[in-house]
Amino acid sequence: MRLNEHTKLLGQRVVLVPYEARHVPKYHEWMSCPTLRNLTASDELSLSEEYEMQQSWRQDADKLTFIVLCAKTYAKTNDEIAAMVGDTNLFLHYDEEDKQHVAEAEIMIATSEARGKGYGREAMLLMLKYAQSNLPLAKFQAKIDMDNLVSLRLFESFQFIEVRRVEVFHEVTLERQITPDWLAWLDAQVTLRCETYNSS
Repeated sequence: MRLNEHTKLLGQRVVLVPYEARHVPKYHEWMSCPTLRNLTASDELSLSEEYEMQQSWRQDADKLTFIVLCAKTYAKTNDEIAAMVGDTNLFLHYDEEDKQHVAEAEIMIATSEARGKGYGREAMLLMLKYAQSNLPLAKFQAKIDMDNLVSLRLFESFQFIEVRRVEVFHEVTLERQITPDWLAWLDAQVTLRCETYNSS
């Protein structure tokens, strides 16, 4: 999605930037890990396929993604590649049954040394706030592997509610209607600060 191609989101622990071609080699290195692919339900791709996927994320109207940077490392080095710790994504669709625009949310903190530091929580809160401020959404959704207890607890802390378990896919679906009360809660959790992103 081109909505965010010139947008940088600033948090206290993380900075979110658009997914650029220069990020692909490190992202591809992360996704060579079978455990990470299993947790994120991702297929193994070649490097050339990963570049194609990056272009898909940029161009497709139903996808929104940011690369997650460690704010401290980025401030110290001004090097996005060195500061990369993960990514956060939304898949957009229209729910014909409920007649609602829905965004399926994902967060990945790729390396073990970057986990447990609040990066994933702040990155996801920034993404949720950015999306509900810029897109005509009625509901967020998350589909998580049953064994991924950290992610399940994270989305439950965002007031997402479990609506479905599919044993055959080993998957739990959680949802959060976007209501005035929940938006007030979200505003209390995170402040959305945006800057113009220069990709050069």
